[in-house]
Amino acid sequence: MRQKREDIRNVAIIAHVDHGKTTLVDELLKQSGVFREGQEVAERVMDSGDIERERGITILSKNTAVTYKNTKINIIDTPGHADFGGEVERVLKMVNGVILVVDAFEGAMPQTKFVLRKALELKLPVIVCINKIDRPEARPDEVVDEVLELFLELDADDSQLDCPFVYASAKTGVASLDSGVLGTSMEPLFETILQYIPAPEGDPDEGTQVLISTIDYNEYVGRIGVGKVDNGTIRVGQEVVICNHHEPDKQIHVKVSKLYEFDGLNKVEVKEAGIGSIVAISGISDIHIGDTLCSPENIAPIPFQKISEPTIAMQFMVNDSPLAGQEGKFVTSRHLRDRLFRELNTDVSLRVEETDTTECFKVSGRGELHLSVLIESMRREGYEFAVSKAEVLYHTDENGKRTEPMELCYIDVPNEFSGAVIEKLGQRKGELRNMGSISGGTYTRLEFSIPARGLIGYRGEFLTDTKGNGIMNTVFDGYAPYRGDIQYRKQGSLIAFEAGEAITYGLFNAQERGALFIGPGEKVYAGMVVGQTGRSEDIEVNVCKKKQLTNTRSSSADEALRLTPPKILSLEQALDFIDTDELLEVTPQSLRIRKKILDPTLRKRAAMRK
Repeated sequence: MRQKREDIRNVAIIAHVDHGKTTLVDELLKQSGVFREGQEVAERVMDSGDIERERGITILSKNTAVTYKNTKINIIDTPGHADFGGEVERVLKMVNGVILVVDAFEGAMPQTKFVLRKALELKLPVIVCINKIDRPEARPDEVVDEVLELFLELDADDSQLDCPFVYASAKTGVASLDSGVLGTSMEPLFETILQYIPAPEGDPDEGTQVLISTIDYNEYVGRIGVGKVDNGTIRVGQEVVICNHHEPDKQIHVKVSKLYEFDGLNKVEVKEAGIGSIVAISGISDIHIGDTLCSPENIAPIPFQKISEPTIAMQFMVNDSPLAGQEGKFVTSRHLRDRLFRELNTDVSLRVEETDTTECFKVSGRGELHLSVLIESMRREGYEFAVSKAEVLYHTDENGKRTEPMELCYIDVPNEFSGAVIEKLGQRKGELRNMGSISGGTYTRLEFSIPARGLIGYRGEFLTDTKGNGIMNTVFDGYAPYRGDIQYRKQGSLIAFEAGEAITYGLFNAQERGALFIGPGEKVYAGMVVGQTGRSEDIEVNVCKKKQLTNTRSSSADEALRLTPPKILSLEQALDFIDTDELLEVTPQSLRIRKKILDPTLRKRAAMRK
């Protein structure tokens, strides 16, 4: 017989990037008494990864739990970036409701729509939390109307439309049910969760059923499966069968060796867990996302929703440049292969395919940010490799025509820059769908439909064109017919002519041809890109050239050579800059751009064949 478990609530916090999800979780943890008096707590405590902290974004969804009025509230903090949408899609199977966080100034943004659509499809009740109501330019009442319009647009049913609205300032840790009142604590939000999020239900007397929605990895205990107990109970030492709804032949008999529940930021070891509990199970090496653990006498896998397909791919290959193997710890194809396939353990949106050669792997992901975070993680771990320019994954429709991934791109810019943005995106096959005024008429909001490949390499240009004042957000919008060729880069590269060390004299002569990426004393090799030229074709320069010493003296010859400081590219800028005939060499210490074909004669021959 099905029963409700009233002492538990399972809820996910979903929102667009930077709307304050992780800060909100911080306050819920603090006010529920998870931290002891005077304990020093980092800001955004759930963003535990180094890259998450540096960039101020959430990449992996994470579990925590707080206790309020004898009810355990399991909270899952999810990413807001579209590139990590796969993380949001799968954790929604673990919860019975969601808290949708919306910025009181920015309002409903593209990713708000994406995550809300997923929650409504699963018929989950929604609590809307209008955050940052203490911002000077906050407009909570208008934002409520925007959110309700979004509900109608996404065909929400009557019970979902009748959702409660909570007004909060996560930073100061207050919430209230009235937009005009600041409140004194997070209590109104806790109360709303208890009243509005349904308690999990299941049959405690039936066979065990646990759907695995997340995989954690720990080098000491290996794979850790995280999921919700749907029916029955799960115990340490119990015999279970791993099965999968999408793989009918899969049946693996295993034993549960360790079982954990979440409490605050820690995993607490337990002997057994009942319906509605979110548990972590370690010691099972064959466990994957989407698997169900069942008791042997009642094998019934739970369906798991299909994760969205990747839209963009890069070639990851062994570094074969003249400077290869000098800075990295892991440099061979075996190291590269093991690391990429290990990433598949925890990232469901990633695909890794082997190619004709053992030195190269095709890695597909949800966007440039998704792949660049993987590259950054690998270089920090001591890997050395090379990557090609990102390319989109085309499909073919039923009529045999080529289709390509499209993005909806929302841009907020000061009015004076809107013309430059429209012109640039028009050249990249963008189609202006909507244009309106926001923020009291000082900003323009533009909405484009643009091929995903049109946005590759655009972010850097966009920041330059808007003097850093523009905000750009994109969300995947399905596949559409191919829109024609795009010319990515109008400027050529400055290519080093010979191997050696860059000398001030050589750099001084080279800087007249364009902007340099390197300074004196850096090692270079023939075929390495050392700068960008203003012309459309590539130019070879000799940055290792020394001054000829002669007997003759002139009054101006020995004046100090003044070098313009080089333009140091970040990982994203380098990935944006490289062209189709170039590679980015990634090592723990350096990022070097190079031509695929290093030999100038062979390079010219290859260009002539085209």
